[in-house]
Amino acid sequence: MDSFRAFRVHSGEDRKTRAQLDTITLDDLSEGNVVVRVGWSDVNYKDALAATGTSRIMRRLPMVAGIDLAGVVETSDDEAFPAGSAVAVVGAGLSEDHDGGYTEYARVRSDQLVRLPDHVSGRDAMAIGTAGFTAALALLRMEENHQTPADGPVLVNGATGGVGSIAIDIFSARGYEVVALTGKAESSDYLRSLGASQVLVRGELEMGARPLERGSYAGGVDNLGGDVLSWMLRSTKPGGNVAAIGLAASTELNTSVMPFIIRGVNLLGINSVIMPSVRRQAVWDRIGTDFMPRHLDKIISQEVALADLQGVFDAYIDGTMTGRTVVRIGGG
Repeated sequence: MDSFRAFRVHSGEDRKTRAQLDTITLDDLSEGNVVVRVGWSDVNYKDALAATGTSRIMRRLPMVAGIDLAGVVETSDDEAFPAGSAVAVVGAGLSEDHDGGYTEYARVRSDQLVRLPDHVSGRDAMAIGTAGFTAALALLRMEENHQTPADGPVLVNGATGGVGSIAIDIFSARGYEVVALTGKAESSDYLRSLGASQVLVRGELEMGARPLERGSYAGGVDNLGGDVLSWMLRSTKPGGNVAAIGLAASTELNTSVMPFIIRGVNLLGINSVIMPSVRRQAVWDRIGTDFMPRHLDKIISQEVALADLQGVFDAYIDGTMTGRTVVRIGGG
């Protein structure tokens, strides 16, 4: 472990950044009490923003990119995570204020770690990743707020992305009727194969402009923000829950109080980063049982090696990516 490879983002010229594969040592990494031999990582929209310099996700540079990792504990001073433990770090501040997962060895805090369920491999964990963890958290929050399949259909916006794909999978497995909303009409067969009963195309959608639209959906999962989220709120049945997960389209939300005070609609903000470690582990334990995606083989659209990362990010920025990318670092 004298030196190893890591994909890092550096400061460049004219306030731009550059990303490259470096050879580093543990001394170059953020402080932590656990060293993990990384086997797998993944690619998320936030990773693409950081690696391409599209948005300043990282709070210092240089920094190892990659918001997720899965691997095996190499050394630890926390008896809850002894050497040899199969672990993951997902949605816990990596690649923001702590060196991330695109590295052969990572040094992390034990409060960032979760134990992987026995039958969930490192590759499967990264096929799920922050995207699937967030989708599972949305389902958990909605059900804690009394959402049930009997209430009616759930609308998933941004359906072909990682969060959307896994949301369709796990909601349908729980017995929900899932309606997929996408900008990619050509992906209808893919979405139906994951469990969507109906596919709507955003460009063909008449959203209207009334304070309340016809209550068509019992709940929703939104990955994009902006006008469609506003329409989803206006189109939700009384007492329904809409989970706001992402802002890939817009940070804006223009709405009135009508959905909230006339229909009692609940807007649930989903934050996968700021969370007690006990809660984080509880969500992963559910992922290992009744929240486990059934179609990871379909959701994984590509597998790349650490050395080939540079070529995958543009598809996330331009919105042409479907499904999930797993990154092979050490394997296993």
